[in-house]
Amino acid sequence: MYKRKKTRISSLLINGLLVTFFLLFLTGISFSADETPQILITSIGQSPDARMINVLISRYQIETAYEQLATPEIVKDYKIVIAVVGGSSKGLGAAGIDKEQELSRSKALIKEVKELEVSLLVMHIGGEARRGALSDAFLDVVIPYADHLIIVESGNMDGYFNKMSEEHKIPLQSVEKIVDCGELVKEYIEKNLD
Repeated sequence: MYKRKKTRISSLLINGLLVTFFLLFLTGISFSADETPQILITSIGQSPDARMINVLISRYQIETAYEQLATPEIVKDYKIVIAVVGGSSKGLGAAGIDKEQELSRSKALIKEVKELEVSLLVMHIGGEARRGALSDAFLDVVIPYADHLIIVESGNMDGYFNKMSEEHKIPLQSVEKIVDCGELVKEYIEKNLD
């Protein structure tokens, strides 16, 4: 009986630890003993696309901080901000904000990024499905201040990103699939971290 009880307790402890680590992984909490990350990833428009980029970049052993609703006050702690743009009514609702509140947050965040001369990588990975009036409102606010653009090409069927890139003199890189963004982001980070 004692052996069975001990095995059951061990099993419960192991399962509890597994659940804890899984939850920590989902929330983006890091156990790294290194210095704090120099890269911040945030969403502009509250689509899940920023979370996907965070997971993708982690495959390259690049430590980042992920803040779905990053505020201007935290920008000072980073050398690179990756703003992943994509409007989502569902995401805005889940965050408890509306389009105007998100536009206001985005403008304040970008203003701080530029004032502190933090490098700004803007990404649009949602393709054609993540274009339209809602997403374009966020793109129009953020892109003019980008230092670099990385997009999934299916989101550029109307040439919007080419036009913005030319108008604002921003380097533009385009990929076919989201997974192809990883190498480009890695290269950008390597070039822009001291």
